[in-house]
Amino acid sequence: MTAVRDSTGRIVTERLRLRQWTEADLAPFAAMGKDPRVMAYFPTLLTRAESDAHAARAHQTIATTGIGFWAVETLATGRFIGFTGIKPVTLASPVAGETEIGWRLARDAWGMGYAREAAAAALHIAFERGLASVVAMTVADNTASWGLMERIGMARRRDLDFDHPDLPDGHRLRPHIVYAIAAP
Repeated sequence: MTAVRDSTGRIVTERLRLRQWTEADLAPFAAMGKDPRVMAYFPTLLTRAESDAHAARAHQTIATTGIGFWAVETLATGRFIGFTGIKPVTLASPVAGETEIGWRLARDAWGMGYAREAAAAALHIAFERGLASVVAMTVADNTASWGLMERIGMARRRDLDFDHPDLPDGHRLRPHIVYAIAAP
């Protein structure tokens, strides 16, 4: 799977467009943040203000660096379905300073291969930019997420697993597992 940039700089795959965030993305993104299934592996559901702040940070990162967690829409409908992308890890952890890949899709976009297609495009862009490697992290119970990591060619890095520093001891989401992939 390859990704190409269109004339406006957006990343286009067979069925998706990864692009800068717009005002129209905020309401559907906020709905995702209130969906207990979408947010099952996050400590809390998001308020509208928290969701909007996340989108604003993603927008700013893309605007200043050219990479980040891009909004994802389907080419067929133009509908916003979530985000996928790459960004530097700022969390105090063994992977701090590495580039991470991440994604979150609306529940009605699950099971269609969109996450894999978008993640593969993000990896393509990462390696096109000359990055030597990319990491991903999740909780061990999030089998869908680490399963996707494996499907896009990432390998488990037990030596980099860590406890999330922002969560208290004993919290079910504190232990995090790490996957990584080197540039081809």
